[in-house]
Amino acid sequence: MKIVDFSTLPIYPSLPEVAAALRRGHELVLEAPPGAGKTTAVPLSLVRESWLDGRKIVMLEPRRMAARAAAARMAQMLDEPVGRTVGYSIRLENCTSEHTRIEVVTEGILTRRLQTDPGLEDVGLVIFDEFHERSLDADLCLALCLQGRELFREGGPLRLLVMSATLDGEAVSRLLGGAPVIASEGRQYPVETHQLGPQRLRDPIAAPTAAAVRRALQEQDGNVLVFLPGQREINQVGRALRDGLPADVQLQPLYGGLSLARQQAAIDPPPAGKRKVVLATNVAETSLTIEGITAVVDSGLVREAEFDPGTGITRLTTRRVSRASAEQRRGRAGRLAPGHCYRLWSEEQDSQLVAQTSPEILHADLAPLTLQLLAWGVDNPAELAWLDQPPSAPWQQALGILEQVGAVFFNEAGRPQLTPHGVRLAQVPLHPRLAHMLLVGCDIHATETACLLAAVLSERNPLADAGPDIAATLAVLMGEQSCPPNAQAWYRQTWLQARRYARQATDVHKPRKFALDVDAADVVGILVASAWPDRIGRRRGDSGSDYLLSNGRGAQLAEGDPLLREGWLAVAEIGGQAGSDSDRIYTAAALNPRCFNTVLSSLVQQEEVVEWDLRQERFVAERRRAIGALELSREPLPDVSGEARGRALLGVIRRRGLDLLPWTAGLRQWRARVQLLHDNHPDPTDNPWPDLSDTALMGSLEHWLLPYLNEVRRLDDFRQVDLHTILRAMLPWPLPLDLERLAPEHFGVPSGSSVRIDYTQTPPVLAVKLQEMFGCEATPTVADGRVALQVHLLSPAGRPLQVTQDLASFWRNAYADVRREMRGRYPKHPWPEDPLQAPPTRRTKSQLGLV
Repeated sequence: MKIVDFSTLPIYPSLPEVAAALRRGHELVLEAPPGAGKTTAVPLSLVRESWLDGRKIVMLEPRRMAARAAAARMAQMLDEPVGRTVGYSIRLENCTSEHTRIEVVTEGILTRRLQTDPGLEDVGLVIFDEFHERSLDADLCLALCLQGRELFREGGPLRLLVMSATLDGEAVSRLLGGAPVIASEGRQYPVETHQLGPQRLRDPIAAPTAAAVRRALQEQDGNVLVFLPGQREINQVGRALRDGLPADVQLQPLYGGLSLARQQAAIDPPPAGKRKVVLATNVAETSLTIEGITAVVDSGLVREAEFDPGTGITRLTTRRVSRASAEQRRGRAGRLAPGHCYRLWSEEQDSQLVAQTSPEILHADLAPLTLQLLAWGVDNPAELAWLDQPPSAPWQQALGILEQVGAVFFNEAGRPQLTPHGVRLAQVPLHPRLAHMLLVGCDIHATETACLLAAVLSERNPLADAGPDIAATLAVLMGEQSCPPNAQAWYRQTWLQARRYARQATDVHKPRKFALDVDAADVVGILVASAWPDRIGRRRGDSGSDYLLSNGRGAQLAEGDPLLREGWLAVAEIGGQAGSDSDRIYTAAALNPRCFNTVLSSLVQQEEVVEWDLRQERFVAERRRAIGALELSREPLPDVSGEARGRALLGVIRRRGLDLLPWTAGLRQWRARVQLLHDNHPDPTDNPWPDLSDTALMGSLEHWLLPYLNEVRRLDDFRQVDLHTILRAMLPWPLPLDLERLAPEHFGVPSGSSVRIDYTQTPPVLAVKLQEMFGCEATPTVADGRVALQVHLLSPAGRPLQVTQDLASFWRNAYADVRREMRGRYPKHPWPEDPLQAPPTRRTKSQLGLV
């Protein structure tokens, strides 16, 4: 193996320190700015270390483009082809051999390798490159490596090296048990910054970006690197620049969906005498080194996927870059000589940038991570060591997704476990939804279609602009329609990926011997619906562009779209504004609802509903079939158990309260009398009087009310219940006689009148005219004298003059004032000076012969 001279690289002074730290310990954090050379120099400088003992170095890169480029660069430095000493493994592509000592991989590759070999016995060092990007897979791989080497490693210790351009190295050091941190200053020339803003987030950026590029080409020598949020903006700026560029300037796009040859053309130096403008996404921030850049034009925008656990939708959101990312982009202009950075925002906006990009684990769809953790044997992410724990809501959402595709069940303890189907899904290098779709395709003997669909849906579809119908894209791939010239490379790559998917699917899954009977026209809709059962859509009404999805959300097709003729859709891709209750359909297929009775029957929930319909105010007993929020059918239940019927009817009472029953004034008085005796019985341990309070009655509806509800069908039927008989049946003999004696309905006052007692008030009220109580000094009582009535002494007109539970005190103290005020107002009625000696009466003075 050739010895490489690293002395020209900024990282060179730190290499001996890195090697020494890994000889002393098993963990290390290396901080080095972009362009320092760490990606190529560190692995090559360590490959001869004796502690490797013949084991490999595995280096993780966050992107396939970066993995290929890093391997190619190291192999070039060794004057060897890629695949010999240095190779790479990415999704669906392996370029290694038995001689490979350094293997550059994307993070998902290492995750699946850990599942089969958790101790990584043939690996001596794992390098996490560009860890500051905090990708979901990088966090997962680090957590699995930490636990895997602790529990399963049998050979020499597995060393871990975390490398980053900008990162809180101390936090990573703590996670690694206090690992040393080495900081390399790198070599950076001064970069002059030109703030060209302000610019609002939603302003079109093609024109100002193109203007900034032309200015940079005019004012600076060398090549120009342009940072844009995505492929759409790259194409827009490319069109804006295509006319009018100097003849010596080449225009090169750079993003993940390009072919390897076109990516390499953007990375390599231009031919002698030429300059180039590279229009790149954030892949060029740190993962790749592009030669000869002296000027950077930065849109200040980045497009990131953000998962909404409330809707189950991953939205691509365009936002401003973090301050750390902006500095990394700016630094790309100062690697070879003093440079210039043209920023399309103002200094004020610059001061408002967030410090760091949020880790992907905090806002991503966690279904792939959750599937891998369950395959690892972890059903609670807290069992592993993380820089940031997976949030609870996305974790639960991920479990729901896995349950929908049959990958997970919950055991008796309520803990999630993988099904055999889930074990197979974990072995397929795809999102669990797409992996499930592949295996469904095998079962219905539509493997080719399923694999093509998976290849299309796992990458950007260049034909998507033609409309959301995914069947149209498949028609191009199947040769039924011609492929546009600019999509020929995509066509070849899609077929290549589909064939690899087919091999992987058949490796892990044995299809049914006899295929399910599926009409060829229904295959695409079935496959999409199986992957996204929560996005099956039914049109609202007989026409229009609005659909209700099985997850309960609304979604729309564009007016005039050919898919609008379909009443049912299987939707794969949707998007929209966060917080909106409706989304736009971007990718879908027609769906035949008859499939719910056959191949998609597992998606249908069938339940027997016995309940009170709150909208129609009636008792309902029927069998319903639905897919989420989409009701397929309902039919009456011929037989309903008494228990189920009772639960539904009593549920109405519990929601609406006892006032739903036909209470009369007399029945309320009767209930209050019984309750008074219950509450005031002298022996609570041997109380014969039933508790008729609201709490007690609501708590025992099954016993005293349910047997009498057989005829209730509608809300008005509750008013027909014989509540009088029901309640009186709760009072056994001889309590009805005791009730009349202890809590009589009327009380005989001194005048001879029989006055009704109001037991619905506490204490019970005796409302009587004052003159009828002359001579009565003792306050009236009930319940064998245990309860004093509250006496409302009334005027001759029936208005309250005094409320008392102490008549003797009233006559002695308050009566004189009442007499003084009332005798002038009611002169026809007696107002004696001594009421205790006056005869009680309900008559006037003339009737008594006192005038």
